[in-house]
Formats: sequence, C-alpha cells, structure tokens
Amino acid sequence: MVHCLAASLFNTLRVIGIRICWAREPGYGARNNTAELSLILCPEWLTLSCHDICEQNSQSSQPRVSQASSKRRHLSHSPYTGVIRKYLTQGEIVSKKRQPAEPYRIKAVESIKLLSRHEREQRIVAANYNIFKIDAADIYIDLLTDSGTAAMSNRQWAALMLGDESYAGARSFRRFERTVQEIFGKKYVLPCHQGRVTENLLFSTILKKGQFVPNNTHFDTTKGNCLHKGGIPIDLPCKESLSDEPLPFKGNMDTERLEAFINEHGTESIAMVIMTITNNTIGGQPVSMANIREVSEICKKHGLLFYYDCARFAENAFFIKRDETGYSTRSIREIAAEMFSYCDGAMMSAKKDGLANMGGFIALDDEQLYRKLAELLILIEGFPTYGGLAGRDMDILAVGLEEVMDFDYLDFRIEQVAYFARKIKEAGMPIIEPAGGHAVFIDAGRLLDHIPANQFPGQGVAVELYTEGGIRVSEIGSLMFGGVDPETGKEQFASKELVRLALPRRVFTNSHLDFVAEVAGKIVARKDEICGYKIVHQSEFLRHFTCDLAKCQVETVKVKS
Repeated sequence: MVHCLAASLFNTLRVIGIRICWAREPGYGARNNTAELSLILCPEWLTLSCHDICEQNSQSSQPRVSQASSKRRHLSHSPYTGVIRKYLTQGEIVSKKRQPAEPYRIKAVESIKLLSRHEREQRIVAANYNIFKIDAADIYIDLLTDSGTAAMSNRQWAALMLGDESYAGARSFRRFERTVQEIFGKKYVLPCHQGRVTENLLFSTILKKGQFVPNNTHFDTTKGNCLHKGGIPIDLPCKESLSDEPLPFKGNMDTERLEAFINEHGTESIAMVIMTITNNTIGGQPVSMANIREVSEICKKHGLLFYYDCARFAENAFFIKRDETGYSTRSIREIAAEMFSYCDGAMMSAKKDGLANMGGFIALDDEQLYRKLAELLILIEGFPTYGGLAGRDMDILAVGLEEVMDFDYLDFRIEQVAYFARKIKEAGMPIIEPAGGHAVFIDAGRLLDHIPANQFPGQGVAVELYTEGGIRVSEIGSLMFGGVDPETGKEQFASKELVRLALPRRVFTNSHLDFVAEVAGKIVARKDEICGYKIVHQSEFLRHFTCDLAKCQVETVKVKS
C-alpha cells in the first residue's frame, strides 16, 4: 500500500512540476528528471486525500529542513507546496522558490546614485536614445552586460600584486597558461585583451571570403567579425528555442539542420563550426553535453573545425550537472573537461566566467594554426606571452578561472538569476523561460505588441527602464541583429525582440533586483503609451553601439484598442 502511494505521489509531483531527489552524496546538485523517489512517509500523510492537500495548503507551516543534507534546496510554486513542506521529512525538495545566501561577504563598496527623473530624461535625450552613450555616473543599476563587470575576490586582488610585467616570457603568463591548459585541456594558449580579438584572429586566419560559419547562434561581435572578414554567419538554433515552454537546453544547435546544411553546401564552403556556450542570443540558454557530442561527431565526419565561443563555460557546466542525466555526481571541472574534449579549440572572452575586468584567449592543439595565429597576434595585439594584457591581468584571470568553477558560487549565481526572473515575471513582463545563466531576457515583442519590429520594441523597453528607474539594459533584437540583406536588399529582423538584463557577477544584492522589478511593474502598467524608435544614423557593423535614434511619432504607433 505504502509503495503504491509513494509511486502515485511521485507521479503526481512530476505532473505539477515538483521534483524530489534523495540527498545522496556531498556536492550533489542535480535536479534530475530521472531521480528516484526515496523518502519516509509520515503516518499522517497516509490519511490525506487530494482535498485535504488543497485544504491544508493555505495553513502550511514553514519548511522543515532535512537533516540528511546541508545543501540548500527550495520549494516550488505548486499549490501543494504547503502540505509537502509539512509532511516530507527526508530527501530534498528541489525547485526554484528561494535562493541560497551569498557564498561570500562584502569587503569593499562603491556608491551609486539615482538621478532625478528630470535629469534622467535629459540624459537619454542627449544620448539620442542610445543606452550605450549614457555615462556610467548617470546610471543607478547597470545591467547592460555581465562582461568585465564582476567584483573581484580578495584572492584576485592579492594575485594582482604578483603581476610580472616582463615583455617576453613573463611568470604571469606561465601561471595563466598552466591554468588554461589544466581546465581546457589544450596545448597552446594565446592571450588576448578580450573575446572579439580572438574572433578577429581566428576569422582573419582561416576564413575565406564567401565561406559560411554555422553556429547555434552568433552573438553580436562574432557575427560582426565574421561579416567584416567576408564570411556568412549562419544561425542554427534548435526548434525548442522558439518555444515559450521552460524547456531545458534551449541553447542547443539543430543537428539535423547542420547536417543538411553541410550536405547542401559542401565542406569546402564552410570555414568552421562554432558552438556558443551558453547561448547568449537565445536567452543565455545552456547547451547539453549530448548536443555538444553530436555536433562534434558531425564535424569529425565531415572534417570540419569545431570551436567553442565559451565565455560562460562554467555556467553551462552547472546546467549540465543540474539538468542532464548522468552528470549529477560529476564536478564542474570534470564536466568542463569533457566539454572541451569534443572541440578542436576554444575562444573565450574571460571577462565573463574569468571573473575579470579584461582578458580573453584562444586555446587549441593544432601547432600549425597556433603559429599562424601567433604571428598575427604580434601584429595587432602584442607578443604571444602577453597578447595585449598586463601581467597582473593574467594573474587575476588565473585565479578567476579557478574560482568560477566553485559549486557554491555557481549554485548562488544561477539561483539569483532565477530569483530575478521570477520577480520580473511577477511584475507582468513576459520573459524567456527557463532563466538562463547570466541574465533575464524580457520578450519585448510580446510586451509591446503594438510596436512593429522596424521600430525596435526592445529599445522602447530599454529607454523606459532608464527613464523610470535609472536602469541600463541591452536591446537584443532587431536593432542589434537586424539590417539590410546585402544580397536581397531587404530589411532583416531578429527572430525575437528581446531586452537583456545582465547580472554582473558578485555585484548586486536581491534588494537591487527587487527595485528593478518594481520599476518593471510601472512600465507594464502603461505599456500601451510606449512608442517605437527609428534610426537617424548607423554604422555598417555593430550599429547598436553607436547609432543615433529618434522617437517615432505617436500617431504612427498602432495602439491596441
């Protein structure tokens, strides 16, 4: 009878979205769909009907913490939350209700100031409605990017003082090189001052004009550098990425489309295949190990180079540990090692998961390609043992790349993003779900459905967030990824009109995020009054950084009746 009830309960919990796993071993962090139910049922539970469960939900007590595990786990949004809190005494209930406390304490602070509304309105007009042109001193909460904005640890500040600024063969480089080799498993390491330089080096060396570069989804600088070198960036996101359902691994590449594309165009027309992890453009969504492995096998079969754009590799590894079967007991370092065993090389903006303000690198095994890249590096960046970086920056990176793989740090990081996503959604903003690893993505196209894509609804949301609350965010839509198709002459638009609220690492508390959510709610309340924007001036590449915008006339906006 008890076994039957347990099986029935397990199935019910799966249906309503609660997953239960037994606290098995230290470091267990998986939210596995395949986890077995292993718990002791209280005698009171056996007498409860479904009606009792619903009735007792409103009278629920605080959750009872399992003594079997010291790991923090959280209760879901299910209407059955209360009774489950009351009656499950062993095992862990894993969900997204409450996040763990910060696994660090604050040692230094920086003052921020909220300008008056009148001052904010003046600043946005002076910037021609381009968020990038507003001075940082005029921003209250800066969520423009998670790149280069992390708070450094005491160990990183200490490492800074070890910096060896020798022009050639610096000890700082050797420490940095050794760290990259140990984590990424590649023989050769070329430091660069940031990620877009790695793209420039790689595309300048191996890309021929007119060749294709398939990717799960290119981000802005990757696409821009590819186009600048005469290449044709091809995005092949998985079908699930278009779904509004909170599905795991929506950052995957569509392997069927990749295979079909290779067969249609031939390997000679393809310079390389890139996998962006996590997939920033799609909402910071992770890529599964199974998908990485399958893409690698396709590339090997066709003799194509396979590289990662791995700015957020540790966050991706955490999602694999949490959500992919077979990885729950593996460490982040072990998962990362397997990830990089499937690629020929990697380019990284280490300003993200390097927890540093500046830096990047290319890691690879091909000696011949390494020599070509190093030759070009000397021309445009510097000697191969510093590559545009100060020695102290390389020491900071060597420490940051180790710290970013700490499970407690990643657990807090991912859960803080999830907390923020819930708050923004509760404010009435439609978002990309599930929450990704580094940002919350507002679906501006759904929120402002009265604004057409050629009037950039995402920019409308971005301008309002600054005007209303001094918050800076980034449009990730047709302003960033649109433009005129050089072959057809027709205007191209992004698949989704998004706004990214990127969380700098180890910087903001939940109080800051609550403020942002409050501002978001005010914008939702008057969303039909928000207008679109038109471009007054733009650059040929990466126009969103420097373009000037103007408000569209109110009468041109089709306000919903």
